[in-house]
Amino acid sequence: MELWIPITIFAAFCQNVRSALQKHLKGQISTTAATFVRFGYGMPFAVLYLMVLLVLTGEAFPALSARFFVAVTLGSVSQIAATFLLVHLFSYRNFSVGTAYSKTEPIQAAVLGLVLLGESISAQMVALIGVGVAGVIMISVARTTLSFKSLGSAVFGRAALIGLASAALFGGSAAFYRMASLSLESGGFLIRAAFALAVATILQTVLMGSWMILKEPAELKKTAHHWKASVSVGLAGVMGSIGWFTAMTLQQVAYVRALAQIELVFTFAVSFFIFREALNRYELIGCLLIIAAAIGIVLS
Repeated sequence: MELWIPITIFAAFCQNVRSALQKHLKGQISTTAATFVRFGYGMPFAVLYLMVLLVLTGEAFPALSARFFVAVTLGSVSQIAATFLLVHLFSYRNFSVGTAYSKTEPIQAAVLGLVLLGESISAQMVALIGVGVAGVIMISVARTTLSFKSLGSAVFGRAALIGLASAALFGGSAAFYRMASLSLESGGFLIRAAFALAVATILQTVLMGSWMILKEPAELKKTAHHWKASVSVGLAGVMGSIGWFTAMTLQQVAYVRALAQIELVFTFAVSFFIFREALNRYELIGCLLIIAAAIGIVLS
C-alpha cells in the first residue's frame, strides 16, 4: 500500500474529530470564533511538530521561493473562508448532512489541480469520484420527499450553495498547499509538508486573530474561557492538517481528496453514537457508495 493512503485516512479521521468538537464549541461561541480556534489554538502544535522533525532528521529549513509565499497565502485565505462556511453549515441541517454538502470537493479539487498544477487523472478515477459524489447527493436528499422540486432544493438551496462554495474553497486551498509544498527547493517530504503547514497556520492565526481583536474581542475572550475545548479543536485540526499536507506532498490533490470522502463514514458514526442523530436508509446507501468509491481508489 502506498504511504499516502493510510496518511489520508488518518487525516480524514482527525478532521472528523475536529468537526465534531467544533460543532459542540459553536453552541458556546460565534461561528467566527469557532473558526479561529481551528487555527489559533492549533498553531503552537504545528510549530512544535516542525521543530521536532528538524531535530530528529537533522535537516535545515527548506529553501524558499516567491512561488511558495504566494501559494501558501492563497491556500491559507481559502481555507479560512472554507472552514467558516463549513462551521456555518452546522446551523442548517444535522451534523452528517451538513458535512456531506462539502464533499463535492474532489471534483472541484480535480479541476483546480488540472488548472493550477497541470495534473490529470485517469478515467477510472473520474468514475470513482462520480460514485462518491453520487453517495453525497443521495445523503443530501435523504430527508426530503424525492421529487424534482426536492432535488432542485437540495442542489440549489441556500445550504447546498454554501456547501458547494465551501467545497470549492477547500479544493482551492488543497491545490495551493500542494503547490506551496512542491515549490520548496530543499528538504524531504516530511519537512516540506511540515514547513508549509507551520507557515500557513501562523499566517491564518495572524489574519484571524487580528480580525477577532478588531471585530469580536468578546468572542476571542470566550475562546480562552473555553480553553480546553479550544485546545482540543486546535490539536485535532493540526493532526489532520499534518496528514493532509504530507499526503498532498506525496500524491495529486484529486486522489487525496477523493479518498478523503471516507471521512463521511466517520461522520455517520459520530452522528449516531455521540449526537444520537438517527440515520435513514438513503443516508446508509449514500454511505455505502462512498465506501465503495474509497475502496476502489485504494485498489486502483
